Amino acid sequence: MQQQDQPDDYVIATGETHAVHEFLGEAFSYVGLDWHEVVEVDPKYFRPAEVDLLVGDASKAEQKLGGRAKTKFKDLVRLMEDADIAELKQERGK
Repeated sequence: MQQQDQPDDYVIATGETHAVHEFLGEAFSYVGLDWHEVVEVDPKYFRPAEVDLLVGDASKAEQKLGGRAKTKFKDLVRLMEDADIAELKQERGK
């Protein structure tokens, strides 16, 4: 994206859709926890009923940049977890 002649907006996405509870399940289980035990769900933050499906459309990025997402959902969650854990360790001086 940074090497393009003209700046532009791109969506970087897998084209997959996942519910928040799927993300929580992956993230918490990766560190040996059950999200049901530590996350409180407040229905006032649920998305409105008219939002049927949210999926990122990366076709423009694929066409103009010549690539597709290679990282799968589970792997992405683990990459995010590893980065957070590394940051916490660094903050704690370990």
